[in-house]
Amino acid sequence: MEDTELVLAAKQSNLNAFNELVLKYQNQVFDHAYHLLGNYDIAEDVSQDAFILAFRKIHQHRGGSFRAWLFKIVTNLCYTEMRTWRRNTFQMLEPIDYEGEVNESPRWMKDPRPVPEEEVEANDLRELLENSLKKLPYDYQMALSLIDIQELDYMEAASVMGVPIGTVKSRVARGRMQFRRILEAEDTLGNSKHRVVTRPAPTTLPG
Repeated sequence: MEDTELVLAAKQSNLNAFNELVLKYQNQVFDHAYHLLGNYDIAEDVSQDAFILAFRKIHQHRGGSFRAWLFKIVTNLCYTEMRTWRRNTFQMLEPIDYEGEVNESPRWMKDPRPVPEEEVEANDLRELLENSLKKLPYDYQMALSLIDIQELDYMEAASVMGVPIGTVKSRVARGRMQFRRILEAEDTLGNSKHRVVTRPAPTTLPG
């Protein structure tokens, strides 16, 4: 079924229809939250909160792209989460362990799932690309996440970001240029076309 049909059915309290939307977009929503927050556990929680909120507010969807509407919800939740980080100093993302010593490999930098030996190289590349993305200005991170990673079109991305399409195109162009320079500085430009993304296990709303 198309999104329009699924949304219409969900508005009529058809939970199965909404769960189809969850299954369709859960990986994209998680990936976007993870790239914005940089924390697996928090991104997973925010993603589930986004779907719960979307189900509660499904009647507020007035047409247009459901995907863009959903991404706007998760983006706003990410902003809310980041504001709590600023308010609560104990939620620091500094690599400090419980004894106050520097931890060179803090938990939030790691994928909590084991990585097979044959995937170590790909995992290292993923970490390099994610760390390089984090070096970009936040607006550029957002634009590249939506356009290049989640593959939204420019109109959808503009709706999510609340800016004109021209602004999105400008941020994507400048973001790509800066990202390329960062990779060149790391002497890894030849590997930049590869991407490895961590995804959570499928989840649906309970019946």
